Amino acid sequence: MRRIVGVLVLVPVVAAALFAAWSARAEDSPPASVPTELSEESKTCVECHREKSPALYQMWGQSKHFRANVGCYECHQAKDDDPDAYTHFSFKISVIVSPKDCGRCHPKEVGEFTASHHAKAARILGSLDNVLAEVVEGNNGFKTPAFPEGTSAAAVNGCWQCHGSVVKVLPGGGLDPATWPNSGIGRINPDGSEGSCSACHSRHTFSAAQARFPDTCGKCHMGPDHPQKEIYEESKHGIAFFANVEKMNLESPKWIVGEDYSVAPTCATCHMSATKKQGVTHDVGMRISWNNRPAISVRPEISDAKLGLAGKDVDWKTRRGNMRDVCLACHNAVWVDDFYLQYDGLITLYDDKFAIPGSQLYALAKPLLKPVEFSNKLDFTWYEIWHHEGRRARHGASMMGPDYTHWHGTYEVAKHFYSEYVPELEELVAKEIDGKDESRAKAAAALKMKLDDVLQSSDHRWYLGLMSPEEKARRAKAAEEFKKRYEPK
Repeated sequence: MRRIVGVLVLVPVVAAALFAAWSARAEDSPPASVPTELSEESKTCVECHREKSPALYQMWGQSKHFRANVGCYECHQAKDDDPDAYTHFSFKISVIVSPKDCGRCHPKEVGEFTASHHAKAARILGSLDNVLAEVVEGNNGFKTPAFPEGTSAAAVNGCWQCHGSVVKVLPGGGLDPATWPNSGIGRINPDGSEGSCSACHSRHTFSAAQARFPDTCGKCHMGPDHPQKEIYEESKHGIAFFANVEKMNLESPKWIVGEDYSVAPTCATCHMSATKKQGVTHDVGMRISWNNRPAISVRPEISDAKLGLAGKDVDWKTRRGNMRDVCLACHNAVWVDDFYLQYDGLITLYDDKFAIPGSQLYALAKPLLKPVEFSNKLDFTWYEIWHHEGRRARHGASMMGPDYTHWHGTYEVAKHFYSEYVPELEELVAKEIDGKDESRAKAAAALKMKLDDVLQSSDHRWYLGLMSPEEKARRAKAAEEFKKRYEPK
C-alpha cells in the first residue's frame, strides 16, 4: 500500500462566525465573533500541556482552532451533570469531544454528519458481523469494570475501532478501557450523540486537508469485504492522485474540483467536497445511487428509511445527479452516462445471477441446517459470496477498479457459487429428501425444486451442459477468432 509522506498543512485564519470560546456555564450557542485572545482557562491548560503533551500542543498550534483562540477548555469543558464529567486541576472537563460539542461551532457539518450512515455505523453492534467477532472468533476473556462478565478482544480491537463502541463511563468520570480509546465513526458517546468527528479530522490539528487525503478513509474502507482504498489505488483516479499529489492543492480552504484542482479526485472529492454547483456535505450518502452493503444491492433511500434517516426522502436519481455533477468537472456527459450504464449492468448481473437466487436458496436450506449461526459450512460459504466477494465486485465497478470487479469479485463469486455453494446444497438435498423426518424431507424437496429451477435458467444452464446451440456457436466463433489473432503471419 502506498503512502505519501510530508504533506504539511498550514491552514489560514478561520472565518469569524465559526469559532468562539465560552464557559461551561454559558448557553450552548457560541458568541457571534472570534475571541480576541485565549480564555484564561485554556491559557492554564496550555501552560501545562506545552510541557506534558508537547506533540498535542504542536498539533493544536497548527490548527485553525489556535488561530481562532479556541483552546483545550473550549472543546473539553463539561457541565456538572454531564455523564463523563470529572474534575481536572479544578476544571470540570470530559475526555471525549463529541459531535454535540463540535456542533456548537459547526452546526451545519454536524447536522449533515448526524443524518448520514457514518454516524450510524455503531448500530452494527449485535449484527451478524458481530456474532463472528464476539462469538465465533472471540470469547469473554477481556474483563473490564464495565464488562465484569467479559467481552471479546476481537470486537474491541476490530469492529469497534471502525464502527465505534458504546463508550462506558466509570464512577468518577473515567472511561472503560474496553470502549476507550475509540475513534470509530459511529461511536455512541456518553452525551447520547452518535459519531466521532476525529475519525476523519484527527486530533489535534483537525485538518481538512488530512480528511481529503484518501489514506484517511483507508483506516476502515479496506480489506476483503469493502476494499475501497485498494480499489481507488488501482483505479485511474488513484494512479493520477499519487502521480500528482503535489498539484492537489489539498490545503485550499474552498477546494473546489475543476477550480482549485483538476489532476485527480479523492474519496472526499466524489462523496463530500465542493463543486462549482454544490457545497460541501458531510452526509456521504447524498451522492451514491446504490447501497452495495447488503447481499442484494438496494437504492440508498431504502436503506435510509430502515435507519429512520431524512435521506429516505431523497431518491437515488437525485443523488446520482449530485455525483454526476462531480464527474462533469473532469469528464464529458457521454463518458459519465456510459460509465453509469456499465456500473448498473454489473449490479444487475450480480443481483440477478447470484444474489437473488443465492438468497432464496439459503432461506430454503435453513430448515435443514443446524440452527446456530456459523455452525454450518454453508453459512460461511454464502456469507463470503455476498459479504466479501459480491461486495468487492460491486464496489470495484462503482470505482472503476477492474481487477477487483473481476478477479477479486465476480470470479470469486462464480467460483464459490459453483464449486462450493451448489454442491453443498445438493449434498443437503441428497441427505434429507428420502429421510424419515417428513418435515425435513419436504424442506429438501422444496430446496431441490428451487435449485433445479435456478440451474436450468439461462444464467446457469451451462453448468449442466445445457448451453443453447446458438450460444455454443457464438463461443466457438469467439475461440476461433482468438486463435487466429496469434497465428504466425
